[in-house]
Amino acid sequence: TLSKTYNMAGWRVGFVVGNSRIIQGLRTLKTNLDYGIFAALQTAAEAALQLSDVYLQDVQNRYRRRRDFMIEGLAELGWQIPKSKATMYLWVPCPIGVGSTDFALNVLQQTGVVLTPGNAFGIGGEGYVRISLIAECDRLGEALNRLKQANIRYQAQSMVKVEG
Repeated sequence: TLSKTYNMAGWRVGFVVGNSRIIQGLRTLKTNLDYGIFAALQTAAEAALQLSDVYLQDVQNRYRRRRDFMIEGLAELGWQIPKSKATMYLWVPCPIGVGSTDFALNVLQQTGVVLTPGNAFGIGGEGYVRISLIAECDRLGEALNRLKQANIRYQAQSMVKVEG
């Protein structure tokens, strides 16, 4: 899909490459499910696919800066966060003995900062919260300031190496 690479999340634009018979079966299935997507979105997706590699490098650098900014800022509060390699999110281990929903709710109530409980993504996400890196560093800095003002400090229950 083009969701993450080209910031088109929610547009439901994608493509598939493969065996022509299988593709025809998918085409038939898709035709019977809906009427397709709005033509302007298809045109935008086509334009995105024609962008140069410089654009993609810029996107990668932007998310790398945001990731590093948040990891460094949260480290000041004792948060030890695995450095992801290829995602627009941070997966943060919860404090010892605190579930992801309780931790996210506690942070929200104390600071107004929204963390997504990891268990929203299945049982493998329990024990983690997800932080989105979609916002610019000034907005992420506001979240860091709120966490610092509320003195949200802890030692994570475990550190895992995040691949990907």
